[in-house]
Amino acid sequence: MTRAVVFAYHNVGVRCLKVLLAHGVEVPLVVTHEDNPREEIWFDSVARTAADYDLPTIAPEDPNRPDIVARVAACQPDFLFSFYYRLMLKGPLLAVPPRGALNMHGSLLPKYRGRVPVNWAIVHGETETGATLHYMTEKPDNGDIVAQASVPILPDDTAGEVFGKVTLAAEAILHDAVPGLVAGMAPRRPQDPRLATYFGGRRPEDGVIDWSKSAAEIHNLVRAVAPPYPGARTTLDGRQVRILRTRVLEATAAATNAPSLHIERGRVVASCGGGGKLLILALEVAGALVAADALSAWTAPTGLLLLR
Repeated sequence: MTRAVVFAYHNVGVRCLKVLLAHGVEVPLVVTHEDNPREEIWFDSVARTAADYDLPTIAPEDPNRPDIVARVAACQPDFLFSFYYRLMLKGPLLAVPPRGALNMHGSLLPKYRGRVPVNWAIVHGETETGATLHYMTEKPDNGDIVAQASVPILPDDTAGEVFGKVTLAAEAILHDAVPGLVAGMAPRRPQDPRLATYFGGRRPEDGVIDWSKSAAEIHNLVRAVAPPYPGARTTLDGRQVRILRTRVLEATAAATNAPSLHIERGRVVASCGGGGKLLILALEVAGALVAADALSAWTAPTGLLLLR
């Protein structure tokens, strides 16, 4: 029987762990993370899934400690798999499995190597992304590709919606790839380093709206950080505001040196510094949604609220 130690977290971790079990792969150990109490946990739990299947589970702060490497080696795995595990696996761990260590990444490698690839793809206005199963090396996300599948990013898709598509793509390509991996017949092709792009993690301050940008750029930011992520933030009439959902209303409207927000036919509309108008579909102040009629009470005598 094929054996694999699985490093996993998040929805992709849950679905891909279940794929391995469905194919009869023996999993003698699952390595996951303790949930961060400062983080909103909106995704499924690998630890609970492992418990459902009576799989031994650990959650070390550093998986590369010598005692953890020794425990993994004692399992005598044929493979290691990493499914949305948040820490890099270093050389001693990668050297343990004789048949290789593989990772599931949420982009069409070699594009968008690194952290939170779905969010970055939306920020940059991509129209597709996907999932890639690849061999791991000590350099992030640069190993040979076994399989990948693309999913569309529609113009108004949020990161949460796209992540759901990527999760399904990851499940499907792993399901198709496992028989070939087990039989030693899975394809592998090198990545083209000339096409590689790399992005780091995103911080809360990266969600602050720059109203000097175009309506399309601001719309991409809003949907890239929309709930369950922290949301795009701005200041309006001295109040801290979250913009949760938008739509590009007029992409070609003229640029302005004074970005502003106004009420137009009962709708909240922003004129953006880089050009275009943005329909604000959901705006939140102090945790409560604010409707257009309530917002109109804030506006200056000109009917405008300047955006900073």
